[in-house]
Amino acid sequence: MAEQASQKTKAQLDAEFSDLYRAHLRDVYSYAYYRVGNHHDAEDLTEQTFLQAYRHYERAQRESDGRPLRPWLIRIAHNLAANLYRDRSRKPSSPIDETTTITAPHTTEQLVEGRDELSRILDGVGMLPDDRREALIMRFALGMDNREIARALGRSDGATKVLIHRAIKQLEEIVGERDEGRTAGAAKAQNGDRDDE
Repeated sequence: MAEQASQKTKAQLDAEFSDLYRAHLRDVYSYAYYRVGNHHDAEDLTEQTFLQAYRHYERAQRESDGRPLRPWLIRIAHNLAANLYRDRSRKPSSPIDETTTITAPHTTEQLVEGRDELSRILDGVGMLPDDRREALIMRFALGMDNREIARALGRSDGATKVLIHRAIKQLEEIVGERDEGRTAGAAKAQNGDRDDE
């Protein structure tokens, strides 16, 4: 009888974990993709995140006191991504091909400008320190609130608010400096064209 009760409990836990997986698969994958920058590694990281979460699900559920488990999942992905980077720094490898060409049926000036701006912002995010980059990914890519981010990063709510503010400010400075450099370069190139005439 006790074995049947524990089987039922395991079946219930499995069903609840399946619901958690379906509800947060996209968030974990999105976080992983923004963190590691390519689909293959993001898929691996997502799979590892849910495997580890499954192993510790019952305990996490008990300790959550009814709070959502999304920050817990993102924290697992965060730690696994950090391990991935640490492992890669020990064993450097060269990627086969990291360039992906995005093709669009319409190439309007507005579309090109929008992609260019997005590219500059993503490049700027990549230049931020890890903790600031993480916080921005969680805030803007996943739509997490400050409390969820604080739980995922293991920080206080106040420290998280300051972290996000500083990250946005630094990103604005990075993108602004790069825009100024591009404008100066374009003006120089235009003046050079006039000199050739």
